[in-house]
Amino acid sequence: MFPVEIKDKIYWVGAVDWNIRDFHGYSTYKGTTYNAYLIVDEKITLVDTVKNPFKKELINNISQIVDPGKIDYLIVNHVEMDHAGSVREMVDLIQPEKIFCSAMGQKTMLAYNFPADYPYEVVKTGQSLSLGKKSVQFIETRMLHWPDSMFTYVPEDRLLISSDAFGEHWATSERFDDEVDRAELMAHAAKYYANILLLYSPLVQKLLADVQKLNLAIDMIAPDHGLIWRGNPGAILEAYDRWSRQVTGTKAVIIYDTMWHSTEQMALAIADGLIRENISTKIFNLRVTHRSEIMTEVLDARAIICGSSTLNNNMLPKMADILTYMKGLKPVNRIGAAFGSYGWSGEAVGHINQYLEEMKFTLATPGLKIQYGPSEADLQKCQDLGRQIGQMIKGPVK
Repeated sequence: MFPVEIKDKIYWVGAVDWNIRDFHGYSTYKGTTYNAYLIVDEKITLVDTVKNPFKKELINNISQIVDPGKIDYLIVNHVEMDHAGSVREMVDLIQPEKIFCSAMGQKTMLAYNFPADYPYEVVKTGQSLSLGKKSVQFIETRMLHWPDSMFTYVPEDRLLISSDAFGEHWATSERFDDEVDRAELMAHAAKYYANILLLYSPLVQKLLADVQKLNLAIDMIAPDHGLIWRGNPGAILEAYDRWSRQVTGTKAVIIYDTMWHSTEQMALAIADGLIRENISTKIFNLRVTHRSEIMTEVLDARAIICGSSTLNNNMLPKMADILTYMKGLKPVNRIGAAFGSYGWSGEAVGHINQYLEEMKFTLATPGLKIQYGPSEADLQKCQDLGRQIGQMIKGPVK
């Protein structure tokens, strides 16, 4: 790729990773980008770097604009290695006067064994730095999504460089939101939120309130992954407000794994009951759907219904995987239900219920278990359960 001017004398100089397919358990089936930004002023400033294998692309992009050795400042918004992975090489090359980071950023860099004698300059929320004609203002965003995270704001350009917030894992030749299909962009943004930021939703609400208090004028948001929001940055701010309040709709997600299709038959019958109640219903077989795709659908689902056959006195491994993953992401205010078939013991449903209870879901049933293959009467029970959950979905949210 080549550098792209996103504002006057401010450039995207990052890298596109077309081939990555897994990002610590998140399915990145369309790749990602590692965005870094160069501000050319009296003090030339690089904001973030890229994942280490892409450092040559970063250096090449910078070199098309300025001699990298002329960079004065390095801002490290986030120390995770997809953004700070080439900091050492860049420091050796540019020899910056100062490296700006949060207090936790410095602590994290030292924990990652960055040299203690780097010219660290610790900054706090509200602190500003003059670069010449432009300035930057720092906003700490602890636990969005690491303790060290912060934003960099350029008031003269109404530009918010937002680190891992407001991003997407999506490799594209385009750099801006108004150059791609809006529906696909928002789907990628929702997936990113559901799988990375959902558990930090209370902090996202606080961040949005803090941004409002700071009275920041924003007409462009430049995240560290995916597209830059210039056409309508308000759209992603509104979406984050909705997602962080965990607003759900008349929607149910059925997640199941099955051995000999008995549990699958139950899942389909429950879905039939839901659909009869005019509930938008998504059904996921864990054998064919990745956990991160399922979590994206969980984001706005009111009911989460999980089914598994019993294996070795427990649920099937893929069900344990998605429940552990979901529990860590902390969806709240959901209706839950467990179901499953069994041969001679039937513990899976009880184990699923334990997860649902730990997530504080409202249980629609103590659990629906069917031995071996479901009869017509059993399938009617499943359909009835679906209709019951459908009626609960249409009721008031507690």
